[in-house]
Amino acid sequence: AKMKTAAALTALLGSAAAFAPATTGPATTALNVATGFEEVGGEPWDPLGLADLEDAADTFPNMFPRKQFLQEAEIKHGRMAMLAWTGVWATTSSGLGLGMHFPGAPVEPDWTKALGAWASEDPVGFGMILLFISICEGESVGHTGDNFRGMSTKDEPGNLNFDPWGLRGRLSAEQQARYKIVELKNGRAAMIAMASLFAWKSIPGSVPIMDVLSS
Repeated sequence: AKMKTAAALTALLGSAAAFAPATTGPATTALNVATGFEEVGGEPWDPLGLADLEDAADTFPNMFPRKQFLQEAEIKHGRMAMLAWTGVWATTSSGLGLGMHFPGAPVEPDWTKALGAWASEDPVGFGMILLFISICEGESVGHTGDNFRGMSTKDEPGNLNFDPWGLRGRLSAEQQARYKIVELKNGRAAMIAMASLFAWKSIPGSVPIMDVLSS
């Protein structure tokens, strides 16, 4: 049980560390040219050209998002997916789940119904959660600016300047460049993992590996 708890704490700390801003200075190693798309030749995999829809801004002004908006969206959804996966894994009591439980929180073995159970049994606590999420979202949007129309107040997607533990100062430029790519790739994996979980819950047998892991 202690090992499982330690593993959960490690995962949570890793997710928190992903929010530390990366340096804007050049790295001194090959990491300087890392893009997060090394598996597909180093260039973004975009067969539909979605990242270039902003080129139609002259014809359809403000209709399509700028490239920075899409980059911000990918990083942000990746972070949320990593936190969501960690939460499901830590609280699920079957299969590989750790079965952790917050004292006083409602007991609901089905993670897809846990939020609804919390809202009905503890509306005050649920409201506090929504308030916290609203504050985080407001700060995020306020710091980012209007990058949908190319009017962002910052140049580096995903950098919210949130580093309360001073993690950036403890890492070299090369390490910061590496973790920036690590966060991007783990976020993509987490989004696929969460999509798989929902598919598995909605369509039994659609994700065979989950049937094995949950047994």
